[in-house]
Order: sequence, then structure tokens, then C-alpha cells
Amino acid sequence: MPVPPRRRSAKPPWLTRKPDHTAEARLFCFPYSGCGASMYGQWPQRIGEIEVCFIQPPARQNRLHEPHYETYAALAHSLIEPMLPYLDKPFGFFGHCGGALPGVELTRQLASGGHPVPRRVFVSSQVAPHDGPYGRFLELNNNELVNELQTMIVRLGGRPTPELMEMSLQLLLQDLEANKRYLEPDVFELPCGITAIGWSEDPEIPMELMGGWKDMSKDCRSVLLHGGHFEFLGAPRTLLAEFERDLLDVSAHRTAS
Repeated sequence: MPVPPRRRSAKPPWLTRKPDHTAEARLFCFPYSGCGASMYGQWPQRIGEIEVCFIQPPARQNRLHEPHYETYAALAHSLIEPMLPYLDKPFGFFGHCGGALPGVELTRQLASGGHPVPRRVFVSSQVAPHDGPYGRFLELNNNELVNELQTMIVRLGGRPTPELMEMSLQLLLQDLEANKRYLEPDVFELPCGITAIGWSEDPEIPMELMGGWKDMSKDCRSVLLHGGHFEFLGAPRTLLAEFERDLLDVSAHRTAS
């Protein structure tokens, strides 16, 4: 009796939708610690000719029953294969606070594997790896984290039910543990540009603490935008303009040349 062919397992749903092959450039966005891709609900799917692609890590939302990645290195390793087909256009990574570091580690692993690397990594409200781990959330106890989660859930338009709070706290604790484990005492250089984005009213990561990013790229630009720590959730025009400046202009130049 012939053996039926083994069915290939479906790749994990790392992106919330399949990227559009007609896009001029792509921006891949990582979620904030304790959140899933839906946190970008106020963001557009396009910024000019840039397609915005939202990454959905495991252990949250539609991937709730999958195990947590535990380390940024493991997360980046798991992302490479499913993302490679979509790295055929100029692209960048964006992340805010704890969400910024996975894109940094993914860039490093892409480069070491000889794969395409981003044109630019956009890091918002986060210190360079060799200056961390750093952040008030890393020192909070569970009760304090619950208070922060309630504020975040309401800000995102949700209702902080006891069940939601319990699930969200466990996810946040796991995400924060991954942040604590990202210990990089030595400076390493990224093979791409970096845009270090600070916020004028942000008490969590003041802009003056983000100077270490200049040690990681020959092309590092620091930008101070108006707003607080969660201003990015509303996709302010000043932030979107930074993506257009650093991805679309480069893309247009490459096409013209």
C-alpha cells in the first residue's frame, strides 16, 4: 500500500496579512511588550508607497496557544525563513521600547546568514543593546504591571476584564523576561542605517539615553518627535514622515540609478 505524501505543516502566521508584491518598499513593525499586532490598529496599511506589515509573535492574540519565544535570538531565528520571500524590496524594521530590540537582533542574524538586510532600523524609545537592559517596567512588581496594563488596554480601546488582565500579565512578564535576557555588553555594528526616535514628553526613555545607537552604525540619525511614550500608537504624521524619508527616498534613488 503506497504511503501518502507527508503534508507540509503550515508556516506560522507571523504576518497579519500577505504582503502586496506591488509595494515599492516595506516596513515591518514589531509589537510593544505585552501586546500583539492589533496594537497598530490606528496605523495605515500604506505610507505613500511603503506597505506597512505587522508582525505577530507567538503567545498572543491569534497565536495565544503557541509557546513564547523566550529570547530575541530565538524569535529572530524563527522569523527568517517565513520572512525571506518578502525581503525582495527595500525594507525597514520598526519597534517601540521592548519592541525595538527584536528588529535589531533579526537584522544581525539576517546579515550573518548572508540574507537581505533592511535599509534602516527604526528604534523608538529604546537604549542601544550595549546600554541595556534598561527601563522602568523591568523593575515593577506584578501589581504595578497590572496598573500599567490597565492603562494600555484602555488606551487601545479595550476593556480590562479580569480574564484579559490575567492573560496580558503573563504575556507581559514573558516579554519583559526576554528583554532582560538580551545582554549585549559589547558594541556590535549593524550593516544598515539606524533612526533613533525619541519623544519630547517621554519619561520612560529620555532621548539623552539613546546616544549609544550612534556606535552601531556609520549612518545613525537621531530624531526627537513631539509627544509622550505612547504617542506612536496614533501613527502621528511626524513619525510616518521619518519612514518616507529613509525608505522611499532611498528606494527612488535606487530605481533611478
